[in-house]
Amino acid sequence: MTQADFNCLLVSNQGVLVAYATTLTKDYDDAHDLMQETMMRALVKREKFAVGSNIRAWLYTMMKNIFINNYRKQSSHRFINSDLSEPQNEYAVPRAYNTGISSLHTRAIKKSMSELPASHRTAIELYAQGYLYKEIAEMLDEPLGTIKSRIHLARKALALALAN
Repeated sequence: MTQADFNCLLVSNQGVLVAYATTLTKDYDDAHDLMQETMMRALVKREKFAVGSNIRAWLYTMMKNIFINNYRKQSSHRFINSDLSEPQNEYAVPRAYNTGISSLHTRAIKKSMSELPASHRTAIELYAQGYLYKEIAEMLDEPLGTIKSRIHLARKALALALAN
């Protein structure tokens, strides 16, 4: 396949890529950025495309992987925030709910969190913000097993406290 033929295939799939990117990002500008990044990656990886295979599936897979990698990069740059009443996901859709009951739950969670040992509380807060066990271990300069244990014990203690 020549470079010109490959470029025509990419351009002909541009519309469906924008639509797929919009479903992933839920934002028009981010969708176009994701589509452009996918097109650039496809041009760079052109020799890896098997002629006769489904280019749309190849591009979709590439786009999904770029989206996931970008999301993980953004997640690793979040700061510690002990206010659990705010949504942690930037793509979260606000929901209508009973604020009286939810404030009771939030207070109960905050109270239970404050009763945890500081090492457990820090580990569970970082985990709740989306950090991986390995990243938490590196940030806190602790062994991976210790972090897993602390998060497990914190979850168990919170579940017990909130069940009562």
